[in-house]
Amino acid sequence: MQQRLQKLIAAAGIASRRHAEELITSGRVTVNGKVVDALGAKADPETDHIKVNGRLINPLLGAREKVYVLLNKPKGYLSSLSDPKGRPLVTKLVPGSLGRLHPVGRLDFNTEGLLLLTNDGDFTNHVTSARNNIPKVYRVKVKGTPPENAIKRLRRGIRLEDGDRTAPAEIEFLKQTESNAWFEVTLHQGRNQQVRRMFDAIGHSVLKLARVQIGPLTDPRLKTGEYRQLTPSEVKRLYRPSVKSAHTSKVQHQRHSQKSR
Repeated sequence: MQQRLQKLIAAAGIASRRHAEELITSGRVTVNGKVVDALGAKADPETDHIKVNGRLINPLLGAREKVYVLLNKPKGYLSSLSDPKGRPLVTKLVPGSLGRLHPVGRLDFNTEGLLLLTNDGDFTNHVTSARNNIPKVYRVKVKGTPPENAIKRLRRGIRLEDGDRTAPAEIEFLKQTESNAWFEVTLHQGRNQQVRRMFDAIGHSVLKLARVQIGPLTDPRLKTGEYRQLTPSEVKRLYRPSVKSAHTSKVQHQRHSQKSR
């Protein structure tokens, strides 16, 4: 049966569906020896030879076990499959025996916390798609203590330095010290370095940032640098998330406070 090429590439675990579309339009996909660069193109993996970057993907489409990993990413690792600068990659934190996995979305190089990895392109597409509105919860340490009116601006949405406006966010004050303050921030969108840029916009730079929840998924016991595989029920919950409010999840995340100091 014929299927769209981007779906087949994602199903083979080569890339997410979005990245698969980029592979197609850049001319890196062939079907039966001919370059196919149209996004609407289809192929039948039973009868057609499909290659990505010269590699035949048909064998990868047979009885391939899907793997879903939750990693507590440390600072100083790149959420990518490769890096021309040679920086450490998150894929090196999980054993090769799990097969070729790719990150589900990104965490900034200097941000730690929960990150999903998988070989299931459809799963990646679902979790990262804006229309599915899977929120992410972050624990944030900022310089100084922002006034309440500034936090209200962030909750309503704020215009960033590039002119884009952020969507409304949930922001819960957690605690403060003499020189800084802690907040829990729930985002329903994923702009590049959004949390850092939001607090920069109100004059309080981020000193420490960790993602502690993805949709309904959290794990306070997972130490930095550790990973575990998701249970089947956790995968299903990500497809039908029941998201806690920032206030409800606050109690769970306070377990991280000692490590975050």
